[in-house]
Amino acid sequence: MVITLSGSGPLYQQVFRAIREAILSGRLRSGDRLPVSRVLARDLAISRNVVLIAYDQLIAEGYAVGRVGAGTFVSAAVPDSMLRISANQRRVPTPSLGSPHLSRYASRILAAPDFPARASRDRRRYDFVYYGANAQDFPADIWRRLLARRLRKLDLDYSAVQGDAGLRAEIASYLRRSRAVHCSPDQILLVNGSQQALDIVARVLLEQGDRVVLEDPHYQGAREIFRSVGARLVPIPVDASGLQVARLPRRGRVSLAHVTPSHQFPTGAILPLDRRLALLEWAEKTGAYILEDDYDGEFRYEGHPVEAVQALDHAGRVIYAGTFSRILFPSLRMGYVVMPSALAKALSKAKWITDRHTSFLQQAALADFMREGHLDRSVRRSRVRHAARRAVLLQAIGDYFGDSVEVRGAGAGTHVLLHFRRVAAKWTERVIARASEIGVGVYSTAPYYMKPPAGCELILGYGAIPERDIREGIRLLGTLPLLAAR
Repeated sequence: MVITLSGSGPLYQQVFRAIREAILSGRLRSGDRLPVSRVLARDLAISRNVVLIAYDQLIAEGYAVGRVGAGTFVSAAVPDSMLRISANQRRVPTPSLGSPHLSRYASRILAAPDFPARASRDRRRYDFVYYGANAQDFPADIWRRLLARRLRKLDLDYSAVQGDAGLRAEIASYLRRSRAVHCSPDQILLVNGSQQALDIVARVLLEQGDRVVLEDPHYQGAREIFRSVGARLVPIPVDASGLQVARLPRRGRVSLAHVTPSHQFPTGAILPLDRRLALLEWAEKTGAYILEDDYDGEFRYEGHPVEAVQALDHAGRVIYAGTFSRILFPSLRMGYVVMPSALAKALSKAKWITDRHTSFLQQAALADFMREGHLDRSVRRSRVRHAARRAVLLQAIGDYFGDSVEVRGAGAGTHVLLHFRRVAAKWTERVIARASEIGVGVYSTAPYYMKPPAGCELILGYGAIPERDIREGIRLLGTLPLLAAR
């Protein structure tokens, strides 16, 4: 038979692919002898060693067998079902099976809005994305060194479901110092980012039809998780001081309340102490759990730090979720849950069923990163840099928009919300499209409301954009006729 080499890659791979194709198409059948290696090498004008390597790979993958003194033959173990129909045979049309039967869960998640792909943002030079990171803020050289050190003595077995004991001890110590959270390492569960934390909590606590309190507006990712398990959402309005606790439902069972008290998303409001205490009192009286989502509580620029709600909890009603996405980088996909003792076993088992455990290599490197003081130093540096970017952003907004815009949530976090006083909500998408055309990325708050906001609101993040680009991006935004003072 004639074998022709084609495609790319090393010559031995081309020989391997050509013979495998002959086997799968039926040109070479079970028991057929492959060409003598010396002869095939001469015919193809290649080294005999190349042919021998290709034959070894065919044998290793079960396409051929070697017989001492006889040669190499097509394996009898290649099943007929693997053989492709030859080109001269007509395919018999397969009858349509119709739409697949999906579970209610699948139907609910398919109904959720799609999240924007990163590729759609690549052409925007001045991108005020609110969930990105700036590479200059992260000590990548140190991280690479720690990963390499751990790779040299990597444990190849499964890790503990709750996470590396050393890392959990470091996180417990860090939370006591930075957020006044009181917990033991045994209460900490390592997860793949805060999104998995929300999913595990929802699966453990919620049945279809259970009521869940959400801030309105709120984090869209939390809303869709609660919807996916069939929960009934109870939106509670947010004002300049965060969740309006006085409007929480007093009758009927509520299973869970999801809150972002340290920097409400997306408005940036900070829940004051009196409301935090009232929230805890409500949870104790109604039997609800509070899921405290502290996604960027490390960054605060005005006033005195406010204790986490979990630090004020004496009844075990608060589940505290944190993430390293904002203080390190999003693709790390590392977060944690501080579990009330009563829920620790159930939440840990839910994690085990979901994916056994979070990447041990990253856990080990992160434990070293924290133990050697790199995290504390990185957070301090990031806080200084974010504060500088924030100052440039606020100054530029004032210079180019004046009193035509209201800035909300600038006291903490890495984003602000702009409310344009004289621009109707119906123009928001056009504003975003026009801004994108001139290279500026800004984002609407509309997806985070149960009902669209009354006016034009945009989210501008400053955690990822270089400081030198902030002012020019705001200047360009100010050139849009739609945003001109009216």
